[in-house]
Amino acid sequence: MSGEPDRLLPRSGVAERQQNYRLLATIGIIHQLASTRAGRVLAPLKLTMAQFAILSHFHWRADEPKRVAAVARAMQQNQPAVTKTIQKLLEAKLLRASADAADRRSMLLFLTPKGKAFFQRALMRLEPQFAAMFETWTQAELADLGAKLDRLKVWLDTKGREEPGVQTSSLSTSGE
Repeated sequence: MSGEPDRLLPRSGVAERQQNYRLLATIGIIHQLASTRAGRVLAPLKLTMAQFAILSHFHWRADEPKRVAAVARAMQQNQPAVTKTIQKLLEAKLLRASADAADRRSMLLFLTPKGKAFFQRALMRLEPQFAAMFETWTQAELADLGAKLDRLKVWLDTKGREEPGVQTSSLSTSGE
């Protein structure tokens, strides 16, 4: 193992597990606080965070038709919940559905021009609310944070999709 950085070594000690827990707890807290703040900002548009997330998914790949099952997989959500949210977006004409010639049981979903404009409107409402969070950060700090978050996102989107194994270890400090 000579020459390999410490970061490649297993993180199995109590201190490391506690640090991992603190990182996960911090990510969870950030998610909760940011989601709550965004939800308040989007409420006047009558747009939920679940709807915003689905519109975001469609927006970043606007030219690709999508099936409900693929959206549910991509968002790691159960299909009935995604179907319900998509139905509301269809009713609002933010998405449109067309028959899938390859599979008549399935519908292809598309972001409509109204959906694109509505998503942009939502982003315009969110941007000033969140700009204050980073107003004291340098561009280098933002780039560093972005790179680290992207690395975590890529892991969660690839290896993180694998079925987690059952582990019996705990964060307790007893016995170690």
